[in-house]
Amino acid sequence: MDFKRLYDFLRELERNNSKEWMDAHRKRYQQVRTDLIYWLNDMDATLAAIDDGYYPTTGKKGINRINNNLMFHPHKPIYKDHFGAALDKAPGSADFYLEFGTKGSMLAGGFWRPEPKVLRSIRDALDYDGEEFKKILAKTSFRNTFGGLMEDEKLKTSPKGFSNDHPHIDLLRLKTFAVIHHFSEAEVYKENFKEKVVQVYKEMLPFRRYLNQAVTV
Repeated sequence: MDFKRLYDFLRELERNNSKEWMDAHRKRYQQVRTDLIYWLNDMDATLAAIDDGYYPTTGKKGINRINNNLMFHPHKPIYKDHFGAALDKAPGSADFYLEFGTKGSMLAGGFWRPEPKVLRSIRDALDYDGEEFKKILAKTSFRNTFGGLMEDEKLKTSPKGFSNDHPHIDLLRLKTFAVIHHFSEAEVYKENFKEKVVQVYKEMLPFRRYLNQAVTV
């Protein structure tokens, strides 16, 4: 995978974010996208080989559109400044997301502002066995990899059905249960980048498995 070509294309697109420019460079875009799909296919096979519970997800199925949704975000540019994709994409499960962009790149996973039913299931799990979740978050290698949970909106009071003095009230107030590992463009170019992705995936597994168990009980 020629990641330099990917980043160079994104930088040019960022400077020329228009349908006219994209139409004139459609072949370049398709080549970069196809190369990334092949790379994702390889990563998909690699992760499936190390995780018995992995849900096979081809690059073509996992990769996101580069167009912004202007119906809901009319003030955004026509095209995104990144390529994004999801792997291990079982229906209703915690995400495993990869993003390569001009303003930063990352690996992320979990649930970002899930629907009320899913959020309630996570909170019920925390009510029943929140100590296990806290052990996952407190693990030294986990904190070194992700720093902690993703910062997002949270309730100012306790959610319905839980008291303010609940031992896990700090977690029960959250609306998002996700982690992020940022990486630089220089890291992507290194020969061991694939191994780095695998390492982060493995570190994230107990976190995602806890959430998946919570929403399937």
